Amino acid sequence: MSLSVAIIARDEAANLGACIQALAFAQEIVVVEFASVDNTADVARAHGAVVVHSEDWPGFGLQKNRALDCCSKEWVLSVDADERVCAPLAREIESMMAAYPQGGVAFEIPRLTQFCGVWIRHCGWTPDYVLRLFQRGEARFSNDLVHEKLLLANVHTKVLRLKTPLLHYSYPTPAHYWKKLQRYSQDWAAQKHAEGKKTTIWRAALSAITAFFRSYLFRLGFLDGSMGFAVCTMQAQAAFGKYFELVCLNQQDEQPDPFKHP
Repeated sequence: MSLSVAIIARDEAANLGACIQALAFAQEIVVVEFASVDNTADVARAHGAVVVHSEDWPGFGLQKNRALDCCSKEWVLSVDADERVCAPLAREIESMMAAYPQGGVAFEIPRLTQFCGVWIRHCGWTPDYVLRLFQRGEARFSNDLVHEKLLLANVHTKVLRLKTPLLHYSYPTPAHYWKKLQRYSQDWAAQKHAEGKKTTIWRAALSAITAFFRSYLFRLGFLDGSMGFAVCTMQAQAAFGKYFELVCLNQQDEQPDPFKHP
């Protein structure tokens, strides 16, 4: 069975080499690149990937669909540049593709995320099953600007789960977390604002408090020690941040024209 891997990237030169090297078992690797100021494209080509340049940024969901459209093999695996397919997972993927040559199935992969050098096994981060492996043409990403979801084309497709985790090196430093938080918060707020959603600063505060206690207590974040506390605190900040962005957008709509007399 043949496999394409779909990746979207922007300024991912530091990650792409290791990501693509771990995908050597695939027959095709497609990288859709947008507006990188580093040598993302050169690194991807040097490791044998097909590089496609995107002229604009439509959001995560549509950009990932562009990557899917460039794939040509029977099966597709969607990964991010900061994820790694370890050797046992590669063997499990090959085994599952061989076991279902007629399709009719898609696979969720458990994802294990590292934060500042520590693997986080609670806080709501683990288990984190992500739908990533499917036959070409059998799934598309939602059009969401952020937090996109993979949607199956056939309601009768059976979703199975792999056992070996996909390794996620998403936050090597706090700076990486803050950078992603800002981008996700702005994209989320812009999408909700476009949908006409309203909120208040009190909703933002309540979301932050709820996010912390849900992650730290109910999802056992305290078992991850000091880094677990840090993750839960940052998740609370993320919850507050996205609603605060929306509050600001709502206020911009309501600002009166200072030059217009009542």
